[in-house]
Amino acid sequence: MRVTCTVNGKQQVVDDVWEGESLLYLLRERVGLPGSKNACEQGACGSCTVYLDDLPTCACLVAAGQVQGREIRTVEGLADGDQLGPIQEAFVECGAIQCGFCTPGMVMQAHDLLERVDNPSDTQIREALAGNLCRCTGYEKILDAVRLAASRRAGSIATSPRPVSL
Repeated sequence: MRVTCTVNGKQQVVDDVWEGESLLYLLRERVGLPGSKNACEQGACGSCTVYLDDLPTCACLVAAGQVQGREIRTVEGLADGDQLGPIQEAFVECGAIQCGFCTPGMVMQAHDLLERVDNPSDTQIREALAGNLCRCTGYEKILDAVRLAASRRAGSIATSPRPVSL
């Protein structure tokens, strides 16, 4: 079957999509956007999170045929060309990237949270990221990154909220 959808603002036409193909496979293997990771393939880890019509969705759980005519935004779509988006920058600056496998899903969920909540509490951040697993157990730096992105978004801080020890 042919699937036509919009990915990161650009129309994509993908031919020969088979019935069991997932949106994740379509994005990674056919459209060439490897940012969303293939980890559990059961919607349990959140590494494949993308926006589907502006709602965070596990791309591994969506059949590619279901995205006909719909809009998808991947972690690559949060950047502005070669310039990382503010949340992506905050993850880099806070060292919230260990092996990097969970990072795309964490970034997408953090982006969604900050779109809805200007200054989230730690509880709100933890709840927003609850469906995303980090196997490196680096959650504290991930929380720091979300806090930093939120602070910058609010215009209240220009540098890392965590003091640097020498």
